[in-house]
Order: sequence, then structure tokens, then C-alpha cells
Amino acid sequence: MQHLKSRPQFQAVLAGAPVARTSHFALHCLALPPDADGACSPLFAAHGTWLGAMVPKRWARRAVTRNAIKRQVYALGWAFEASLCHGAHVVRLHRAFDRQQFPSATSPALKIAVRAELSQLFGNVGAPC
Repeated sequence: MQHLKSRPQFQAVLAGAPVARTSHFALHCLALPPDADGACSPLFAAHGTWLGAMVPKRWARRAVTRNAIKRQVYALGWAFEASLCHGAHVVRLHRAFDRQQFPSATSPALKIAVRAELSQLFGNVGAPC
């Protein structure tokens, strides 16, 4: 699995509607069909599965929280790689976690909640991209 790195890669994947949603996350997917000569698209240098995490500062104010959520996304992405279609995927945080319920930026309770919701998100991907 490779990580999305450039803005055009993220924009290409986010152009489509989400394929799965939970209360805090959305999963966008872009299938990567090879060109007529068997090459990949210019944005994605190699075939396979690509994954990106988008955790806006608007929904996770603390950098430590944003980084902890991204680490969870990539860890579970590796675990669910076999169930994802070959293409590019972006997991996007679209709602903040309640600061009253999770006051610490990296509390074990927050990590458990994020992991459970991401497991549900990756499990909800039924149809291929």
C-alpha cells in the first residue's frame, strides 16, 4: 500500500462521492484502470492500493490528535488492504470528536473510539470502487 502525497492526487479521489460513511469519517475511492498501453494514470505512478488520510484542523484542533488519527487510519488501512479495491482511497474526518467526552488529545478512550469507527468504515466498503 502506498500513501497519497500530492494535492492533485487527493483532489482526484475526493471528486467522487463517498463510498462509505460513519458518524465521523467518510471514505472516498477512485478506481485506477490502466491506460490503453497498460500504463498507470499520470497521478499514480504504480498500480495497487493507495491510501490517504485527511484530518482538517477544523475538526481536530490539536496536532497531536490529528497525527494520532492519521496513524490509526494508516494502521487499519494495512489491516484491511485485502478487502479494498485496487485504486486510491481517502479517509476524511468530517466531524469533530466531542472534547467533553475525550478531553485528552491522545487518551486511550479516543484511540479506541477512532479505531472502532475506522474498523466499521473499512468494513462497510461493500461494492468495489
